[in-house]
Amino acid sequence: MTPANLAAARETYRRIAANIAKIIRGQDSATRHLLAAMAAGGHVLLEDYPGTGKTTLAKALAKSIDAQFKRLQFTPDLLPSDILGVSIFDQRDQQFHFHEGPVFTNILLADEINRASPRTQSALLEAMGEAQVSVEGERRNLPDLFFVIATENPVEFRGTYPLPEAQMDRFAMQFTLGYVSAEEEVAVLTAQEHHHPLDELKPAATLADVIALKRAVEDVRISHELKRYVVDLVSATRTAQGVQLGASPRASIALMKTAQAMALFEGFDFVTPEQIQKLAVPVIAHRLVLEPQARFSGITARGVVEEAVKKVKVPA
Repeated sequence: MTPANLAAARETYRRIAANIAKIIRGQDSATRHLLAAMAAGGHVLLEDYPGTGKTTLAKALAKSIDAQFKRLQFTPDLLPSDILGVSIFDQRDQQFHFHEGPVFTNILLADEINRASPRTQSALLEAMGEAQVSVEGERRNLPDLFFVIATENPVEFRGTYPLPEAQMDRFAMQFTLGYVSAEEEVAVLTAQEHHHPLDELKPAATLADVIALKRAVEDVRISHELKRYVVDLVSATRTAQGVQLGASPRASIALMKTAQAMALFEGFDFVTPEQIQKLAVPVIAHRLVLEPQARFSGITARGVVEEAVKKVKVPA
């Protein structure tokens, strides 16, 4: 990858981030994490209180890229076929024809994913892990850009189902948006006084631009010592006190790739320890399963990862 290609990829990131900033105010860090996951080929789980802008952030990203976008509202009666698609018999030619489900898209918004049953949630496992789906015995590949943005509200427990560990492990990152400052919230009110600014948002990048961005991220250099640092950080969660299930090797891969993306965004053509440390919590914490007594004693997954960052030696 030439410096010119890296510069072009960085410019693609800046255009998309600037476009999203027109809609989502005061969330530069969340936008950077979202784009890092997309550029690294991963998926994102947004967990936050209702009304904080999770769905709007996903829509702003989708409208910033000239690509296919589909939204799927998860409900208790949603079936796997509603996600993957189904074959329908056509009486005119006496044959079954497969009708693709919403999963066949570039950007998929899985809204309130924890409202569907575990059976339905599992329909996304193969798609998110392998960029393909198996329907009626036939394997169907998904597009080069396949990015799932899932949302869930942590305060609503009625009618919700916890995401299984295998599903959580498919998300490269989980993070929250939180509330913006009073000044920024006033700006949001002003922007929506007459209409929603999303209605006027135009694409800032093409699908080809984003594919090139993903290729550029793969060429960002990461040393053997930093790869070992990533593995040591993830391994530390497996032996931490109070942890029943530590992070998997998939977490190591996600941490490396998102750090490569973050390095590119920050103007580097190589990964630094600081980028790995900044991404450790959003990449690793949601994958941990704590022992019940540990949760009652105040131990949190975030705290376990932060402690690992403090203890694991940074390579010189």
